[in-house]
Amino acid sequence: MLSCDYYVMPKSLHEMFDLMDVNRDNYRLVAGGTDLLPWAREGHGGDVHCPVIIDLSLVPELSGTSYRDGRVTIGANTSLQQFLNDPTLTRYLPIMQKCAIWFADQQIREQATIGGNIINASPCADTVPPMIALDGNLTLVSRQGDQLNSRVVPVADFILGSGKTVLNEGEILTTIDCLAADSFGSSFKKVGTRRSLVVSVANAAVLVKIDPARKCFTDVRISLGGIGPTPVRLGELESKLIGQPISKDLIHKVAADIPADLVRSRSRLEYRKEVIRNFFTSGILEALAEIGCVFSDQGEVEEVGCV
Repeated sequence: MLSCDYYVMPKSLHEMFDLMDVNRDNYRLVAGGTDLLPWAREGHGGDVHCPVIIDLSLVPELSGTSYRDGRVTIGANTSLQQFLNDPTLTRYLPIMQKCAIWFADQQIREQATIGGNIINASPCADTVPPMIALDGNLTLVSRQGDQLNSRVVPVADFILGSGKTVLNEGEILTTIDCLAADSFGSSFKKVGTRRSLVVSVANAAVLVKIDPARKCFTDVRISLGGIGPTPVRLGELESKLIGQPISKDLIHKVAADIPADLVRSRSRLEYRKEVIRNFFTSGILEALAEIGCVFSDQGEVEEVGCV
């Protein structure tokens, strides 16, 4: 059983930091709280007691979404369901719609937050590969005296290993800033024992942009999770596609170049290697199809159907 002495809901960053200072070493921060009970059960044979639980859901600085100059800013308290409902998010981050639809079920999506999913630092957290592919940055805030201090850390550098991040004691995640990807074709892939209500075995985010003549790749972004202690971006493989004519042969050729040592997971090694090769190929093809580029039986891009 999980119990606490006090459950408090601050209504500002300063009130939150006051509570953190007063209850130093005796509090736990929660947002959606969907991982709280699993955390309490994990590795514990008996009851788990948190003296103080600080619920961040009413802190206004952690909420809201906005678009400006080709970038989207997302409050850490943004729920996964909002990626399916919020007009700004659905317009500019279609890849996050694909990610969110397979994230648990609607009840959990209404509570689970993107900030919590990133902070938990699971090797296969669903929201992390898309945010890495989108050049996401995290704003981390701390307080010294009455002064709020912030620093910006790329999502790609935030996670150090399973459950480990660069987050300092007394520091919180407030917002995520990322590229608006409405001009990209996109795909999100995941595998597990089933597609939802399960922790992914592996996942992948793929973004593709093509030139106006619809002949060449102009931008390709591929990020993988669940293949090691930290998510990875496939920068070297992306560079083999960017600027090249679009063809199935090229996609399969580059997929064959995926390094054998890229998968560093301790379990299901050969399975994960096969999965990421399939993710790479099918993800790119799905992303191309989304922007209207389909292939003929001969493996060349068909003009008919391109939009």
